Amino acid sequence: MIGMEWDGLTDRERYGDWYLKERDRFSDLARDADWDGLFGELVEHPERVNLARPGNRSGFAPLHQAAWHGATIAVVSRLIAHGAWRTQRTRDGRRPADIARERGHTHLLELLEPVAVRQLPAPADALERHFHAMLRERTGSCFDEIEHLLPPLSPLTEGRDVRIFFRVVGMMGGFHYRLHADVVHVNGSSRMDGDNGDFYHVTPDGWTKLPYSPKPPPPWTFPY
Repeated sequence: MIGMEWDGLTDRERYGDWYLKERDRFSDLARDADWDGLFGELVEHPERVNLARPGNRSGFAPLHQAAWHGATIAVVSRLIAHGAWRTQRTRDGRRPADIARERGHTHLLELLEPVAVRQLPAPADALERHFHAMLRERTGSCFDEIEHLLPPLSPLTEGRDVRIFFRVVGMMGGFHYRLHADVVHVNGSSRMDGDNGDFYHVTPDGWTKLPYSPKPPPPWTFPY
C-alpha cells in the first residue's frame, strides 16, 4: 500500500508558519539537488514525495527537479521507489520525462516514462470529470472561497494499491481515495465529524454517495 498526499492549495498564506517552513525546506532540498537531505526528509514524511512548493506556482515536485538536474539513475529510481509519480504534471503540463527530454538528460528518459500498473475504468476522462464534480459538490463553498487544484486520477495507475489524501482548506479534513476494481472509492471526512465521514463510489457513469460506511481493507486511514 502506498499512501500519498495531493496538495492542491494555491494560496501560501493559508499554511501555518511551522508547516510552511517545513515544506519550503523540503522544496529547497529538491531545487538544490540535495538528494541525501531530501531522502532524509522522506524518512520522516514519506507521504510528501509528490508535493510541490506550497502555493504550487510551478508545480515542480521532487521528481520534476530530479529530471531538471539530470540526477543519476540511482536517485531517480529511489524517488520512484518512494512513490514519486511519473504521471504528475507541472502547472504548465509537463511530466518529469518531458522535462528530462527538454534538458537533454537522455539517460533518464526510459526510467521516467510512466508505467501503468493498473488501468483506470474507461473512459478515463469521464471518470475524472465525475470525480471532480463530486469533490466540488461535496465541499460546498470551500472551492469558491479558496482556489484548489483538483487532483488527477492518473497516479492511481502507478501502483497496485495507491491511496491518496486530498486536504481541503475550510473543510477541516479532506478526501481519501483509491482505485478498486472498476470503481474509485472515496472517503470524505472532517475533524468535526462524529463518525467516519461519508463514502462515495465514482465510475465513468457518475458518482454515488453510499448509504452506509463500507469496511475497506486495512489500512484505510492515513497516519497523519
